[in-house]
Amino acid sequence: MEVVYIILIIVFILGLLGMLYIHYFNDLQYLKTKIEQSEGIIDESLRERYDLVVRTSDIVKANLKEKKDYFKEYISLKDEKISNFEMDRKLKEAINIIFNLKNDYQELQNHDGMKEIIHGLNRTTEKLSAAISYYNRYTNKLNEMIRKFPSNLIAKIHHFQIKPFFDHKDMNDDDLLDFKL
Repeated sequence: MEVVYIILIIVFILGLLGMLYIHYFNDLQYLKTKIEQSEGIIDESLRERYDLVVRTSDIVKANLKEKKDYFKEYISLKDEKISNFEMDRKLKEAINIIFNLKNDYQELQNHDGMKEIIHGLNRTTEKLSAAISYYNRYTNKLNEMIRKFPSNLIAKIHHFQIKPFFDHKDMNDDDLLDFKL
């Protein structure tokens, strides 16, 4: 009879450990899925912004008398292998040029295509900002789980790695110059 109780206790303990394992594994998968969703939104927003920069380049070339190519280096970004963070930084530079051109040239201020582009840029700015915030929030939660016991054991078993934040800052390295404007 004692053997039956010992077996029941062992089965009960193994069942609890199994449920704990499943709980932490599901939490890790949930966070990974949320991060992947936000990465998709970030990619989509950056592609939309890139397309708006290309459209602006065409409008500027067609409507301004000076034939300066303001967006040449930004249009070639699609051929470069850069991170989303670097793409975002470069597109922000291009967007600043767009707003400066719009403010400097009356013919661009009144152009319907430019108004549509400005509206699109404002919309993607909000969307991108929200997605980056979402990405960083869930990345932080995932990294916490990867570092804390007992979820760190499950993370190691399933090869979960610490993810960098959107700006690729690593607060655990010796690089004190991580913060860049």
